[in-house]
Amino acid sequence: MALVRSVDTSTLLLGNMGFKQDATSAADQAARQAIDWLTANSASLNTDLASNGYYASTQELAADGVTARPPIDVTGRQLAASNNRQLIDWDGNSCQSATTGTYNGCTVTTADAGAINSNNARFVIFRLCSKPGNYATDASISCAKPISGAGANVSKKGEMNYAEQPFAGGTSGPYYRIVVRVLGARNTASFTETIVHF
Repeated sequence: MALVRSVDTSTLLLGNMGFKQDATSAADQAARQAIDWLTANSASLNTDLASNGYYASTQELAADGVTARPPIDVTGRQLAASNNRQLIDWDGNSCQSATTGTYNGCTVTTADAGAINSNNARFVIFRLCSKPGNYATDASISCAKPISGAGANVSKKGEMNYAEQPFAGGTSGPYYRIVVRVLGARNTASFTETIVHF
């Protein structure tokens, strides 16, 4: 009896791991869709495009356009002790699946990446800047960007050490944070984050 139960448990665990790996693979494909969207819309990334799941700053601004709202909780599973975070409306249902409590808003919308390997994938993109606008002309906007070293490029790619600069020099745009949620079989949920720049 113990052997049968052990085999059943092992099979269940392997199945769950397989579903998780499948969901994570689908998340990678959704992140690639988000990168393609960023590339195709590079001329209009200074303002929020909420209907496409894109936000031009790390923190959503309040209605006055100046006041920064609290940080974003990407999982939507708000803890009672920290109910002052913004939630992402992954399902388009005003965050009905979130735990009870008072929230500052469920205003962050997502883009549908569609069905990938029978998984449902959605993504949201944040430009890692202090506020929306053109960071090249507005000095009050600070953005996270790759470091540059007097315009010199690194000869080795992928290697990071103290002797050589780890990033290519010269000018480059800010970083973008892509958050993907994938729902798969047996209520499998996978969240991934990808940081890119162009």
